Amino acid sequence: MRHTFITDLDHTFLRSDLSISSFTQKIWNAKTNEAILTVATARSYLKSAAFLKELHINAPMVLLDGALIVSQEKKIIDMKLLNKEISDAVISEGVKFELYPFILSLRDHDLNEAFIYPSQHNEVQSRLLERYKGDDNLVEHKNIEAMQENFKIVYMGDESILRPLTEHLQTVFGDTLELKLAPEAYLNSYFLTILNPLADKASGIQTVSDYLELELSEITVFGDNINDLGMFELAGTAIAVQNAIDEVKQAADIVLPHTNDEDAVAKYLSTVQRS
Repeated sequence: MRHTFITDLDHTFLRSDLSISSFTQKIWNAKTNEAILTVATARSYLKSAAFLKELHINAPMVLLDGALIVSQEKKIIDMKLLNKEISDAVISEGVKFELYPFILSLRDHDLNEAFIYPSQHNEVQSRLLERYKGDDNLVEHKNIEAMQENFKIVYMGDESILRPLTEHLQTVFGDTLELKLAPEAYLNSYFLTILNPLADKASGIQTVSDYLELELSEITVFGDNINDLGMFELAGTAIAVQNAIDEVKQAADIVLPHTNDEDAVAKYLSTVQRS
């Protein structure tokens, strides 16, 4: 049996400055000679590929919180999308709260993306846009609307603003949507992420398991935040980094003594012996 390791990126594998240390790169790439290693992240293919360009990935990646499963060679394994009708309905409900989202949409099946953002954006959104300045997939909308195929809709702001919207959308849409309200450490804010109800990291690692003909009990996952809890429940071994939120630590089988800035995942991998 080959060990299988699947890690979250932000605040788990990536350092807080979004870098990957030479130590982590060395340990990870050496480990792919004897184990299966990949990622499960909220990030898109474009961003993930940029971060991981020096790493060996030898299994499909779980991207966009499970909305996209794709090989490093861009072979689409699975997609769980939001159509234009329901996406525009969500936007209309958000307008009632004077809130306007970002939308990550699929332009084509070569995985070209559109990052749609509203002209009327708040301070948190402005800070994120500053980080993305220069990306060629940014699309500004004065009156924001979705494309035909959308991976996710994201609202950003204080919890006090986003929680009433979350509760309202839950009442209006019920289980036709997956709603994830969680803290976001980079921007010291909250994100409300809206997905296809079948899109989450748990279903993502199930798809990877089926694709590779693995037992879920053979999979070890690493995470730090609420969107990791589903895969924590499903995987054979769930590991939280030291900087994980308390809810994730409580759900973990192992809590590491190191943070993401201390190469927690790589230090753990370096202790795992060949099976």
